[in-house]
Amino acid sequence: MNKHTLVYTEQELPFVAQTLHGLLGHCAIIAVTGSLGAGKTALTQALFRYVGIEDDIQSPTFNYVSIYTAPSGWRYYHFDLYRLTSMREFMELGFHEYLYEPQSYAIIEWPEIIMPLLKHRVCFVDIDYVSENARRLWYYCLE
Repeated sequence: MNKHTLVYTEQELPFVAQTLHGLLGHCAIIAVTGSLGAGKTALTQALFRYVGIEDDIQSPTFNYVSIYTAPSGWRYYHFDLYRLTSMREFMELGFHEYLYEPQSYAIIEWPEIIMPLLKHRVCFVDIDYVSENARRLWYYCLE
């Protein structure tokens, strides 16, 4: 497992999105962790813009998941599990069925509660503050 690091500013988010998009050929899921306000949703927005999704992209904090379709026809599931209380709740809501669905990708903010489900074809991303204007992103993938 090789861990990679990127340090970037908000202006460089398109480059970071391009880098993460390159990982999607190997992974079906991008699991994003980091402090509150570190830039998880901004990163997701940049990735969605990179693949051509033009919808208004907000973090689905209160409904847990938003679904977008790229011009390519691929579906993108954007999860925000910050308010989720257990993996059982995730399963009861049927969200596990979205993971690894054909012609789709899942981007999951706050995935800690469902980590046992993320065993293959997943890229783990962690974002942290470097300064007010810069972030450090670490990532590694399990194929």
